[in-house]
Amino acid sequence: MTPAPYLALVLGVAILCQLVAYRLRVPSILLLLIAGFGLGQWVSPESVLGRDLLFAGVNLAVGIILFEGSLSLRFRELRGLSSAVLRLCSVTVLLAWGLAAAAGVVAGVDWQLSLLVGAVLVVTGPTVIAPIIRQLRPTRRVSSMLRWEGIVVDPIGAILAVLVFQALIVGGPDGALTTAALTLGRTLLISTVLTLVFGVLLEVAMRRHLIPDFLEGVAFLAVAVGSLVISNELQAESGLLTVTMLGIYLANRPGLRLEHVREFKEHLQVLIVGALFVLLAGRVSPGEVVAIAPTAALFVLLLVLVVRPVSVALGLLGTEATREERTLLAFMAPRGIVAAAVTSIFALEIEHAADEARHAAALGGDTPQETLALEASAQRLEQLVLESSGLVPLVFVTIVVTVALYGLGVGRLAERLGLATTSPHGVLFAGAPVWARQAAGVLGELKVPTLLVSLAPSEVAQGRMSGLKVERTHILSEYAVEDMELAGIGSLVAATHDDDTNSTAAREFGHALGQANTYQLRRQGEPLPRRSQPKEREVGQDEQRMTESRAKQQTASKLTARVAFSPPMSAPELDAATREGMQVRRTKLTDQHTLDDFRAREPDAVLMFLVVDGVATVVTPRTHLPQEGATLVALVRGG
Repeated sequence: MTPAPYLALVLGVAILCQLVAYRLRVPSILLLLIAGFGLGQWVSPESVLGRDLLFAGVNLAVGIILFEGSLSLRFRELRGLSSAVLRLCSVTVLLAWGLAAAAGVVAGVDWQLSLLVGAVLVVTGPTVIAPIIRQLRPTRRVSSMLRWEGIVVDPIGAILAVLVFQALIVGGPDGALTTAALTLGRTLLISTVLTLVFGVLLEVAMRRHLIPDFLEGVAFLAVAVGSLVISNELQAESGLLTVTMLGIYLANRPGLRLEHVREFKEHLQVLIVGALFVLLAGRVSPGEVVAIAPTAALFVLLLVLVVRPVSVALGLLGTEATREERTLLAFMAPRGIVAAAVTSIFALEIEHAADEARHAAALGGDTPQETLALEASAQRLEQLVLESSGLVPLVFVTIVVTVALYGLGVGRLAERLGLATTSPHGVLFAGAPVWARQAAGVLGELKVPTLLVSLAPSEVAQGRMSGLKVERTHILSEYAVEDMELAGIGSLVAATHDDDTNSTAAREFGHALGQANTYQLRRQGEPLPRRSQPKEREVGQDEQRMTESRAKQQTASKLTARVAFSPPMSAPELDAATREGMQVRRTKLTDQHTLDDFRAREPDAVLMFLVVDGVATVVTPRTHLPQEGATLVALVRGG
């Protein structure tokens, strides 16, 4: 197979797996790895792309992923968590490295390779953390700790692996320590300098509007790739740290707007992640997995039950993290693409080092002692090559098992700890008028969590007096958009009196909740949706002019969200209805009291929510409503 059809097939499989995983609500990485493993038995990625091109592409792709993730890391997220995050990215990493290396030795892996594997597997990574967070939707504190750890520890793990690798190649404690110290110093210096140079250049270009909007995404991509390659040329594997530092620097510059860049990178990251997992999984054969299975089983068991819990418990001791948060973090460490990529690269580098050592030994040294030393080094590296043959399948098994365990099992643990929900179905109200407070109260009685957001002191006070959860802020404030707690929230009803605010809020919160789950009230002055006219009916000139006039006056559909409730009503109309005595109440639809019975009894009712098994759905004119077996929340006449 030629490269073009193969790459097209990989991309198609990657997107299909992620779509199926979303529908089935399972970690997409599991399906990607399985599909890649199966595809690799038919055609190996190295046979089509070549080893050098494959690993060069993997290196660039991993750098782009880390750059995209680091652009979302804001220092303000660390308020009340700075000590915990610092420990997760330092003390916990060192503890995990030591314990993972010990686990490798216990499982039967050579001690030198155990040190390397332990360094590689301290990482979690945005490729596995982000999908789980998106599905789990934990509290802001937990989400911040997981994202900071996943993104920052990735380059740390890669650098740690480089230091161990350099020590393995050099051999001898004195030379190894000197080489490791010099490597670490060069890596930190190069990454810092390149971050400042490229970061300042991009910041100046953005502030002076030297880059047009449509080129912002690709410009940042080009700079990230350039800094990665330059850094790696100056010091091997330092590029991941460089792009991570660069992203964090840019994300925290005051007044620097990066919305276009983040949106572009998010879409690109989804594509890259899928392709990478399919490609790297295709390099593993069934025979390799079977050969390493007993060792891998014991090793992963120790990672899950000992290494992660102990390192988190000791690392976070005395920090701001609560007991529940530490418990969740102790059982949340899936391994991702960086572990797979770095292991594959180092397995290849060990082979290259062994080839060079054999060549040097064949040429001989200037003295007999040097010749003997070269031969001993060649033999040591050849033995290391033989023992390292199981590294890639070992890490592959670790990724599959940890993603399955944590991705499928962490939801129930998080729910029991009160830190997340696997099925967020709560309702966020932008605005807290009388009818919204009544609706929140009724939904609360049905065990549906709600949150009201308002700046009006009277609405906030009355909502809190009624026992409702109310945030006093503007729905478009930086706090509401970036920092407000949305754990358990599944949909938004934008219900302020400003239609433009409602539309903007619905679009903004659509990034977190999904556009299908954000609604706004009918805009003031807009007519109710009319039934479409028969195709054969001729449209008169007057009616055509009226249609054109409405098209000029109405807000563009792409700037609006789905319209809530049936029939749709504007904010003033709902307020007027409550002043006239209408109230929000719930009605259980049964075979004795069906939907038709309800409509006959309450012809003026405004249908708002349909609750089935504790899950609330916002009713729209297109919602299919069952005759029975659900609870209907509606605005009805009092009495």
